[in-house]
Amino acid sequence: HLQLVESGGGLVQPGGSLRLSCTASGFTFNDYTIGWFRQVPGKAREGLSCIASSSGEPWHEGSVKGRFTISRDKAKNTVFLQMNSLNPDDTADYYCAATKITLCTMREGLYDYWGQGTQVTVAS
Repeated sequence: HLQLVESGGGLVQPGGSLRLSCTASGFTFNDYTIGWFRQVPGKAREGLSCIASSSGEPWHEGSVKGRFTISRDKAKNTVFLQMNSLNPDDTADYYCAATKITLCTMREGLYDYWGQGTQVTVAS
């Protein structure tokens, strides 16, 4: 049974940091490109970052570039999203997803597996 589980969300003050984790079971991250997305209720899901399965090369969307960093720990079969300098606009449900495509993509329809999400709230 293939499964992704996110963790690490919570309440943080503006300017603070959080590290989200995405752990896989039933498959190996090495074979999948992993993406991080977020969604505010009532709005479209937004692609944030991905890390390519073939090269491990990361990509970050413009609004989070320089603040968010995606990385992976092959031994733990886990991908992380380090989020710094958080602001209230970052408040959302955060999801990780996996695709067999070997290059980074933020096209949601190309992702085969999704986690259940973890909530991030940035407020003072």
